This record gives sequence, C-alpha cells and structure tokens, in this order.
Amino acid sequence: MLTTLNTSYTDTRAADLAWTLGREPLPALATLDLELTGAQLQLRLLGASHQVLLEEEHGSCSETVACIPGSSTPLPLGVAKRVGDWEYEFAARVELLTPGSFAGRAQELLALVSDHPHGLAGVFPGSPHAFTAMLAQRHEGQVHWRTWHAYPQDGQLVATRTRVGVRVTTPTA
Repeated sequence: MLTTLNTSYTDTRAADLAWTLGREPLPALATLDLELTGAQLQLRLLGASHQVLLEEEHGSCSETVACIPGSSTPLPLGVAKRVGDWEYEFAARVELLTPGSFAGRAQELLALVSDHPHGLAGVFPGSPHAFTAMLAQRHEGQVHWRTWHAYPQDGQLVATRTRVGVRVTTPTA
C-alpha cells in the first residue's frame, strides 16, 4: 500500500533517528493491520518514521524507530534481546548514495513495497524520494520486518531488519 503522508519531515536526517522497544502506540499517519499465521502485526508510519506493534499468544512487542525528543537511545547497528518468551533481533545500516543511485533505489523500493500485500509505504510531500517504507512476513515461525527511511537531501537511506521469534528451548533429560 502506498500513501502520501500529510506532514512535513519530523526527522530531517538519519542521525536524528532513535530506537526503542516497548513504547506505547504513537499517533500514526498511516497503518496496515496484518494477520500472519496467529500473529497480529500493525505497521505504523509516523510523522517521525515508524512503529511496529506485534501481538501473539506469547505476548506483545513494540518497536519504534523515530525522531523522539528526549530519547537517549540512538539508532544501534544491532540489538539482540530476550523479550518475554521471544528472541528479538534488530539491525540497521545507513547507505550513502549518489543522487542518481538514490532516485533509482527509491523507485525500486517503493515499487516493491507498494505492490506487496504486507507492505506499507508513505511518501512525504515535496520529494518523490522522501519516504518511509515497511515490509513484513512470517517465516519458519518467526515474524520479520524490514524498513527503509529515505533522506534524499543527504543521499542517505536507512535500512532496518527485525526478527522476532519464540525462544527455542532444549528439553532437559
């Protein structure tokens, strides 16, 4: 699903992004509710980037990557945590692209996400290459999502990848 977000940039550069787990739902400009084999997932586009809410029989999880005033947790390159009965893994990277490469990559990602049944993308007014996009799937009992945050003025594309799954325990003899 592709939408135009009725707002201006809140986070103006990749370095402004912060990451948090367990945050309450923030006001969203667009949402996509998904049922992924027993998992309820809500992809949320914020004026300040993204939030994912996951509900499953094993509990709930909330991931927020956004420009949040007063946040003290910058965007990490990687996180691995136990959240209740789940293992949570997060990774982020910032790609620096030339203007021509950026435009091509933006068009490619927007086409991929907007045509996908588990995809949500929002374009900010003023630039067709200023966007936030999210794509989710369930694979081998785990929920995965990827996000892209585009900053065409700096040629920066922030890509994140998250995996949440029930912790596998080995039975004791």
